[in-house]
Amino acid sequence: MGLDQNQWSEEEHQAVQRIRKRVIEVVGRNMELYGITLSTGHLYGLLFFADKPMTLDEMGREMQMSKTSMSTGVRTLLDLNMVNKVWEKGSRKDLYEVEYDWYQTFTDYFATQWRRAVESNLQVLRRALKEIDRLLEQPDASEFVVEILTKDRDKIRQAESYYRWLDRVIDAMEDGELYKLVPRES
Repeated sequence: MGLDQNQWSEEEHQAVQRIRKRVIEVVGRNMELYGITLSTGHLYGLLFFADKPMTLDEMGREMQMSKTSMSTGVRTLLDLNMVNKVWEKGSRKDLYEVEYDWYQTFTDYFATQWRRAVESNLQVLRRALKEIDRLLEQPDASEFVVEILTKDRDKIRQAESYYRWLDRVIDAMEDGELYKLVPRES
């Protein structure tokens, strides 16, 4: 994984590789949290331990996978801001390196996912409230229906309150306020 093998013994090299493989395996399995396949998680782990930015060809050789598979995995990691495309003087190939700021990666990923869910859910809840209000305005609505719709409206308003709160949590993540409450470890 990018280190000059003349600087250490074969035994040292094997010990380091075992440790790295164990970490890469765990990271790969845990990437499911981000909706990432195991092989793409392993690719992230490879880049995490790389000493320098890598090309798709280098990644493919290390992982013994096709350039197409590497390209798909890198594109996924780029979309999630977990990998960065970098420029290196004299290189005509695209180079990639891992984003080492896991706090920012967490913030970028979860803020994006949660914001999407909040907006979608609020839109549905608001539409439901309008429909409930329209039905409650019906002069011929039975007491039974009015009672059910009134209870549903209260439940939906509670859900709306929760999503507005979650939206503020997302804002706190994005503007760094979260880290004042729960400081980053160094």
